[in-house]
Amino acid sequence: MKFISIKEAKKQGSGEVSLRGWVHQERGSKKLKFVVLRDSQDIIQLVIEKAIVGEESFDVADKLRIEASIEVQGIIKADDRAPGGFEIAVKSLTLVGACDQFPIEKGQSPEFLLEKRHLSIRMRNQSAIFRIRSAYIQAREEFFRKEDFFRFDTPILQPTQSEGGSTIFEVKYYDQKTFLAQTWQFYGEAGIFALEKIYNFGPTFRAEKSKTSRHLSEFWMAEMEAAWFKLKDVSEFAKKELKFCIKQTVERCREDFKLLGQDPDALIAMTEKEWPTIKYRDALALIKEKDGMDVRFGKDLRTEEEKAITSHYDTPVVVTHYPVEAMGFYKPRDPDFPDEALCFDMLAPKIGLEIVGGSERSLDVKDMEERLAADGEDITQYSWYMDLRRMGSVPHSGYGVGTERVIQWITGAENIKDCIAFPRTMLRFKP
Repeated sequence: MKFISIKEAKKQGSGEVSLRGWVHQERGSKKLKFVVLRDSQDIIQLVIEKAIVGEESFDVADKLRIEASIEVQGIIKADDRAPGGFEIAVKSLTLVGACDQFPIEKGQSPEFLLEKRHLSIRMRNQSAIFRIRSAYIQAREEFFRKEDFFRFDTPILQPTQSEGGSTIFEVKYYDQKTFLAQTWQFYGEAGIFALEKIYNFGPTFRAEKSKTSRHLSEFWMAEMEAAWFKLKDVSEFAKKELKFCIKQTVERCREDFKLLGQDPDALIAMTEKEWPTIKYRDALALIKEKDGMDVRFGKDLRTEEEKAITSHYDTPVVVTHYPVEAMGFYKPRDPDFPDEALCFDMLAPKIGLEIVGGSERSLDVKDMEERLAADGEDITQYSWYMDLRRMGSVPHSGYGVGTERVIQWITGAENIKDCIAFPRTMLRFKP
């Protein structure tokens, strides 16, 4: 027999099929059982009659528990009343793997589900998010191939910090110490002198003492770096990437978005609109006028302010020219406004979440060294990075996309922990 997926069986629509998967739901009587079977992508109802499958097989079916794995053969037909819109009149059934009492039920606390994460990832909503995540990542690979970029992979163990020493994980490295990567950026900057246009996708680590629904200690950063790009080039390119990836993902995962209560057509329509760009100073003026929020120039924006800004837009909005004093040492000053950095963040609508952060990269060694010294950093640790400015440097820019944040936004997930298989946070490093 040839086993096919539930989706393939539904596409076939009639006739005999052989399926395998896991028991999602079960109910019935002493002569008739209804089992909802799930596989990695869909569900379908099985109708198991004692008179057809025989007493021995029916006895197996009668003892099935949720998440037991089975193989079935039968006749498929459309039925609007059945879960999934089809049902199969089972002719034969084989138990593959029995299941003890499955601990995952509706209404359990998020913390319990995280404790049982190795099992709770089987939940339909959760697996829908993972399918969307997979499609998004695959779309991104396609985007960068189309844009003639090279993939460039770099170390996770790194000798210097880039995003602030207070959020860095220190690692024992034989008889020395090193750090887990906060970003791919510094090595990416080295790579552009060989390959000009590069991208990467890898794990990123931030020891942020945060317990919010939008922070992870380990997450996957989708980064790019390109020679010759200036601020406008890189911020517009970020819009292009996000629009392409979201559109491709929605087209592949329409049913998953519907399962999660998201309107796929509305997401597609959003990708076809213009996404605005405003300066940080203008953003402060906007929320002061519209929301009565008086934020001084020089502050990095908090969640509250980001939500206020995005409440005035129905698409992502790019905010540029943040204050130098709140930015990393590698973000250059605007020559016309020295207190502003040539950088940007992209904020997602509805949830007011920063999903992309990027900038031009400073070419001013003296300014960078002064800013590092002001932060108490050992400048000698960055000598290799400064070499990139002394050895035939060119204007270049890059950005990073927080993959889990994008997935949280487009799926409507309440917590970013639902957007990664096994979340690592300030309070959790297992299972």
